[in-house]
Amino acid sequence: MPTNMNSLVPEQEPEKLAGDLQFTEGPVWHPDGYLLFSDIPSNDIKKYTPGGSVETHLTPSRNSNGLTFDREGRLVACEHTGRQVSRQSADGAMEPVATHYDGKRLNSPNDVVVHSNGRIFFTDPPYGIEPEQAEIGFNGVYRIDADGSVTMLESDFGRPNGLAFSPDESILYVDDTERRNVRAFDVGDGFSLSNDRVFIDMDTPEAGSPDGMKVDTEGNLYVTGAGGVWVISPDGAHLGTIAFPELPANVAFGGDDYKTLFVTARTGLYSVQINTPGIEP
Repeated sequence: MPTNMNSLVPEQEPEKLAGDLQFTEGPVWHPDGYLLFSDIPSNDIKKYTPGGSVETHLTPSRNSNGLTFDREGRLVACEHTGRQVSRQSADGAMEPVATHYDGKRLNSPNDVVVHSNGRIFFTDPPYGIEPEQAEIGFNGVYRIDADGSVTMLESDFGRPNGLAFSPDESILYVDDTERRNVRAFDVGDGFSLSNDRVFIDMDTPEAGSPDGMKVDTEGNLYVTGAGGVWVISPDGAHLGTIAFPELPANVAFGGDDYKTLFVTARTGLYSVQINTPGIEP
């Protein structure tokens, strides 16, 4: 297992794959060999094919942010103005999966991850709404079960944002952008969360506020912040930071061997090569 920054990320300059976008977010790699990502203000989901250019994959996206695929390969999206988690149907339409909790409309779902058994976990900060539009009264982390029921797992967050499972899915990591830390929770047999703890404090001038993140197959975290992409070991040690010309918002593993780290950073899309493959969505 690589134990230091140089063994995980070879020294290199990030490659710029695309530019002239508005605010890129939510990248996810499709096994057919392309990357999808959100351009939030343009109300689009974009598609990047290595060796090609960026094209529009879906519009309007209802200002989608985080994207992933479920266990059947269907696209799952967190929508800001849609205020819902949606999933792509056979005809290509994005259909609601979760819109309310306890009879109240969600804030603006932000990021999403799917457990191996198909359950969907997502964060719900208020970034996509005005304060007077909020109905729930807190910013939570939720689970969507197979029957469509929505369970609130944690409500004690400033701004819950990116989230990811450890390789064995026993731990769920969640960024709190407002409190500038990454928290860790044990995932129980009933898919509840327990043993809440701060996994790493990123409240430093060079780190900024954590946003999106992913985990590689050895359990290392790649977390975006003002200093770039923080690489964090499974025991919570900051191994180093990958710098980018623009402020990164989110990351995704991809390529044939999942050793390409794609990074959405404001108006651009970038990539770096890594030595340990990431976890496939």
